[in-house]
Amino acid sequence: MLQLQLLGTLGCHLCDDAEQVLLSSLDLNCVQVEIIDIAESDALFERFGMRIPVLRHESSDSCLDWPFQGTEVTHFVQGLRAE
Repeated sequence: MLQLQLLGTLGCHLCDDAEQVLLSSLDLNCVQVEIIDIAESDALFERFGMRIPVLRHESSDSCLDWPFQGTEVTHFVQGLRAE
């Protein structure tokens, strides 16, 4: 199963929008998405604080920055599977 992270923080309406895009475009039987609050990590906050929401594949450190639509998420996931 492919494991992704949605990096964001509480109270971020764009992060909520990104989560909805993921829910409507991913097959959650094949892809697991962990929601990460960057406020809980100084390193993540420093790296992604001005970029959130960000969809990230931690193993390869590949990222898809907001704004993204379902088709972009699909292409991102397909690219990860091709690696």
